[in-house]
Amino acid sequence: MHIVAQVLAGLVLLIHVYIFLLETVLFDSRGRKVFGLTRENAVIMKPAMSNQGCYNGFLAVALALGFLLPDAATGRAFTIYGLACVAVAGIWGAMTVQIRILFVQTVPAVLALAALFLA
Repeated sequence: MHIVAQVLAGLVLLIHVYIFLLETVLFDSRGRKVFGLTRENAVIMKPAMSNQGCYNGFLAVALALGFLLPDAATGRAFTIYGLACVAVAGIWGAMTVQIRILFVQTVPAVLALAALFLA
C-alpha cells in the first residue's frame, strides 16, 4: 500500500506543478484556453491567476519535500500537510469557482491521504 500512496501523492504533486504552470508561465497561452477565458477577461484575471498559481506552487513544494526530505517522519508530515491543503483548497474551489475542481484536486488528494494512512 505504501507504493500506492506514493504514486497517488506523486500524481497530486504533478497536477499542482501543471496548475502552477497554467496559472503563471503558461497563462497567456494554454492557461487562458484551459480556464475558458476570453482574451479580454484573461487580461483582467492575469494578476489574480498568477497569485493563485503561486499558492499552487507552494502546495507542490510541500508535496515535493515529502519525497525529498531524508527523515521519513518529516517527509510524511509534509506529504500529509500538502495533501490536506490540496483537499481543502479543492473543496473551496468547487464551492466558489467550478465543481470540476473537486474531482481534479480533492478526490486525488483524499485518495492519496487514505492510501497513506492505510499503509
